Amino acid sequence: MLADLDWLEPVADFRVRLKAVRAAIADGTADEEQLYALALARLDLNQLGQLAGAVASYIANNPAPGPLARVRLGVIGSGTLGLVEPAIVASAPRHRVIATVIGGNYGSAMQDAIDPQSALRSAGLDLALIALDHRTLGLDRAQATGDAAAAAVDAAAAMLGAMVDGLAASAAGGVMVATIVPPVEPLFGSFDAVEAGSVAAQVAALNSRLAGWARDKRIVLVDIARVASWVGLDRWHDAGQWHSAKLPFDPDLIPLYADVVARTVAAIRGTTRKCLVLDLDNTLWGGVIGDDGVDGIALGQGSAKGEAFLAIQQMALGLRQRGIILAVCSKNDDDVARIPFRDHPDMPLKEEHIASFVANWGDKATNLRAIASALNIGLDSLVFLDDNPVERAQVRRELPMVAVPELPADPALYPRILLGAGYFEAVAFAQEDRDRADQYRANAERAAFAGTSDMAGYLASLDMVADFRPFDAVNRARIAQLINKSNQFNLTTRRYTEAQVAALEAEPTKLTMQVRLTDRFGDNGMISVIVVDRATWEIDTWLMSCRVLGRRMEEAVLAQIAGAARSAGATALTGRYIPSVKNKMVAQHYAKLGFELIEQGDSGETVWRLDLGSYVAPDLPMHIVDGS
Repeated sequence: MLADLDWLEPVADFRVRLKAVRAAIADGTADEEQLYALALARLDLNQLGQLAGAVASYIANNPAPGPLARVRLGVIGSGTLGLVEPAIVASAPRHRVIATVIGGNYGSAMQDAIDPQSALRSAGLDLALIALDHRTLGLDRAQATGDAAAAAVDAAAAMLGAMVDGLAASAAGGVMVATIVPPVEPLFGSFDAVEAGSVAAQVAALNSRLAGWARDKRIVLVDIARVASWVGLDRWHDAGQWHSAKLPFDPDLIPLYADVVARTVAAIRGTTRKCLVLDLDNTLWGGVIGDDGVDGIALGQGSAKGEAFLAIQQMALGLRQRGIILAVCSKNDDDVARIPFRDHPDMPLKEEHIASFVANWGDKATNLRAIASALNIGLDSLVFLDDNPVERAQVRRELPMVAVPELPADPALYPRILLGAGYFEAVAFAQEDRDRADQYRANAERAAFAGTSDMAGYLASLDMVADFRPFDAVNRARIAQLINKSNQFNLTTRRYTEAQVAALEAEPTKLTMQVRLTDRFGDNGMISVIVVDRATWEIDTWLMSCRVLGRRMEEAVLAQIAGAARSAGATALTGRYIPSVKNKMVAQHYAKLGFELIEQGDSGETVWRLDLGSYVAPDLPMHIVDGS
């Protein structure tokens, strides 16, 4: 199931669709959404290679970024990776990424990584992937003693560490490292896990060390060892292919491998999904609530079917606990649809867990648009889980940017399919992530509360408190996450890694701000990040969560920047708008704040100036906490 990417639709007309995309590329009418749509199909290795060629042609003809994130990824590893590289290119659009993959030379992974003059290091990489095999790392034979095994693991870690450090100097976005897949053949049998000298134990020790590096943010982990366990080591390892062609795993599993790498790249670049939208009848419970009643639906302990639907709800709650927003989209009467949430004793999901609840008799594509609008997120943030193939097809046709997994007949397999698809892949996790689902639900309550024409009175009634502080180590990961994920309210869309954020903390020529907002409904979390050059008083980075639009936070941020600039003796502020596909909403941001346009570029880039002599800080409907 997972090995075959069964959450994707099979494709019968791939050649016809690919031909149309190639023709569009040739005549200049192609767009990235066409590549995304084609990548959503379940493709074999040959089809992935063909799609990779189309992606490369598109990039050559369209060097400027479009709606999908652009990434230059370097790949080095053990054996022959020539089939893996194009598969990554073709899988990446599925996760809203357009990738160029630059492979290292065969058998020279170490040299490619540590030599600053190597072709790989000189290729202008955004990210790099190290994918080594236990044989290349010298962990392919048992050691006689525990000390000898520890020395072998230390040597392998030193080798990997040198490669990580070398590539980190050239890949601004970070280095991904694949965990090592243990061999299938046991030396001691079950005692392999106990005997430190066994190959399996050595590999486990190295993988544990890699996990530590990931916790310390030295690397991004790609847990290929876990992926191999999904399908089984016996299927993963093809001894004949290794000996004859140095293929590190069964080539039939390359589509899965490439998808896992692509989804990790997407997590780094902030294009993973963040909202799970759930159908109700025969998706969250068995049966139809309107016909069967609360006592007649299948849910809960005591039957295989009821337990299967209970597991689906528990999966949804688990996702919510890690920050995924939950919504409901059901063809139902609203009051009927809510009955199980309120009255069924075995229903773990409750109404308070749902950020947006839409139950009516309209079509689901229209209702999904309403959900995205209510939550103030893009349609490409949604994953829609529905047992009905007709509904799935309608949503795919009307809203191709919404992820709609194919589902098997047995609901017991829904969690495996949904979680195996990697829609919600993460490379970091913080308290902000835990709180996100509650924040979106509270924001929906704020929107409902705002049913008044007295906007000033409404804002005053929120009891808002805005907290401004410089960047710090405690919140560094969240700051970097926002910088790399925020696209719409982002004036320059400049990206900084966590290491670069750390450097900004210590740089006296930079003014940095992280802004949090609380109100009567709860904590909105970190809602804005600002970087200003103190030498020129030009605003380098200004991004803000769309959740707080209309709350006058833009004015509050400007007042803080202007106050700092005046204190330093500055007479003016400069703001720059660099257009992207997604940030058109802030094209007139500086104009609305009273800046004067002083420069207009051919590409749409604009430069704005604010005279601090005439600037008057506004009276704001919030309490300001200045933690500088």
